[in-house]
Amino acid sequence: MHALVEATNDQADFLKFVAMFKQRSGYAFKQRTTELLWQDSFYDHILRDEESTLAVAAYIVANPVRAGLCSDVRLYPFVGSARYSIEELIDAVAWRP
Repeated sequence: MHALVEATNDQADFLKFVAMFKQRSGYAFKQRTTELLWQDSFYDHILRDEESTLAVAAYIVANPVRAGLCSDVRLYPFVGSARYSIEELIDAVAWRP
């Protein structure tokens, strides 16, 4: 899973967010499948000022196409953003070299 997460205030706690997300989604998954969903840890990368948030979002959105899971990002059921419209994400994916 790739996710681009942005804090909405200075008191935001990323580690708590990840822990709660993994706990809640892992619990729901285990209730349905009896299997574990998550590994123990995670990899994170903090964007620097010179890194474009939209370029990173475009990279993440294009992953299912690169992996052969779908032929068009619009066909992938788990694509979306609270910040960018699907059109902005598609334009950004098309723009990426």
